[in-house]
Amino acid sequence: MKHIFGFLVLVFCLTFSVAAQNRVENSPLWMRYPCISPDGQHIAFSYKGDIFTVSAGGGQAVAITMHEAYDYMPVWSPDGKKIAFASNRFGNFDVFLVAAGGGTPERLTTNSANESPYAFTPDGLFVVFGAKIQVPAASAAFPSNVNAELYKVAASGGRPELVLAASMEDVSFSADGKTLLYHDKKGNEDKWRKHHTSSVAKDIWQYDFAANRFTQLIDNESEDRNPVFSPDNAQVYFLSERSGSFNVWAFPVANPAQVKQITTFTTNPVRFLSVAKTGTLCFGYDGEIYTLAANGKPSKVAISITEEAKKNDLETISKGAAARAVSADGKQVASVLRGEIFVSSTDYKYTKRITNTAAKDDSPNFSPDGKSLVYASERTGTWNLYIATPTRKEETYLFNATVIREEPLLPSVATEYMHPKWSPDGKEIAFIQNRHRLMVYNIATKKVRQVTDGAGNPTTEGNINYEWSPDSRWFVLTYTPNRHDPYSDIGLVSAQGGKITNLTNSGYRSGNPSWALGGNAILFQTERYGMRNHASWGSLNDAMLVFLNQKAFDKYSLSEDDFKLLEEV
Repeated sequence: MKHIFGFLVLVFCLTFSVAAQNRVENSPLWMRYPCISPDGQHIAFSYKGDIFTVSAGGGQAVAITMHEAYDYMPVWSPDGKKIAFASNRFGNFDVFLVAAGGGTPERLTTNSANESPYAFTPDGLFVVFGAKIQVPAASAAFPSNVNAELYKVAASGGRPELVLAASMEDVSFSADGKTLLYHDKKGNEDKWRKHHTSSVAKDIWQYDFAANRFTQLIDNESEDRNPVFSPDNAQVYFLSERSGSFNVWAFPVANPAQVKQITTFTTNPVRFLSVAKTGTLCFGYDGEIYTLAANGKPSKVAISITEEAKKNDLETISKGAAARAVSADGKQVASVLRGEIFVSSTDYKYTKRITNTAAKDDSPNFSPDGKSLVYASERTGTWNLYIATPTRKEETYLFNATVIREEPLLPSVATEYMHPKWSPDGKEIAFIQNRHRLMVYNIATKKVRQVTDGAGNPTTEGNINYEWSPDSRWFVLTYTPNRHDPYSDIGLVSAQGGKITNLTNSGYRSGNPSWALGGNAILFQTERYGMRNHASWGSLNDAMLVFLNQKAFDKYSLSEDDFKLLEEV
């Protein structure tokens, strides 16, 4: 017991090696949010959470920001001397302003909402951004917070002002500032979803400030986004999926019906369209950046990036790990961190990484002798159970094992197996099948039997509270006698299967049962007393014991003196 207590008191740290080079050079991919400068000479873009600039003809990129926070969505000022961008340096995404050559960024917005910069006003005095801050009561969108409003903030700093309450994104101004282009947002569809056609597909609109008039320019069943004016304001370039994948399209402002396709990419979508005053287009495709001069062909920009790693090769993590299981002798603790399973010693500074997959691993549980670990993993596409055991007989602990053998407990099928727990006698492993049935696997016979049929466990998460009895003959579990009832009870069922005995029958929520007093009582929490959850939110739980035999109850009810006398006898 002292090992468990000591583990809970001490800060749990995992130290492991992170594969990181000191410097990463050349062949960068997934450069995002490219934006060409007004003079067409440079491109700003986001890469690995920092803002870079590079010559439009290609070459060595220069880091403009080097912060551990995530910086993205760069936008050039009309004179090309400043770059606005979004960063979560203070928890949420705010708008920042930095010199085009780099320096210390200036924070322009401070609201707790996320803010996304779209453009500067043509005079360069304001940065226009979208944010879900406060929809006016007169707006048709009130009181929904699904769509953002359009705001502006002075480039010199100050209080943001509401520009328009209409739901608009990727705003682009005409050269004289009298009109702006945007695509609408009618619903909460994922913006990265491809081949989307529905009533909330985005369309291209124009807003006239003087007339206070909204005009729909494009009405198409597929996605149309990211409109920008040509330098002479006579044409609109935009991204559309009408050809099957996002490409650059265009139409005359005077006749939006005359739509023509500009690029013909087929495999991946074109993203992040911008245009220079010279008429050169810039966009992203398949993680790289392209330019397109007037009447030319798309040209990939050859970019080289040299950056220093932001973290040390050795990373020490002191939070985020959840202690999920303790071995019976208290010498080992299994935990889950970032979807992987680790086993640590409670006496020594040893931690062993058990799993290393791209999938999520969860719910570790030790065998009674502490030599094996069973857990669930989603690596095959559905949840299955695996057992890890040291290969060498002389290595008795997982935390210092040099070689670990891992094997699936059951064949990999479409059925899901989750939340395994070893029986105290070490002969069987219980688990949840298809998220609501309690099952048992016999290690000697390799056969599976059903304990409950799932009728009383209508959960969709598969996380059913259950525990083996100390003698491995019973289960205590949380269940719902009436699957349409929102309240739960504590049940007792034989490990061989059969009818569940309801131990509480309270009509209130009871849960988290565990065995106590050597298996003679069950400890659980319930809201049956105090503040109750009567078709609303909020309740207070108390801890309660239910005794399984009269002898245990009588012993528990003894006075302190009578108990001491009984101990002497």
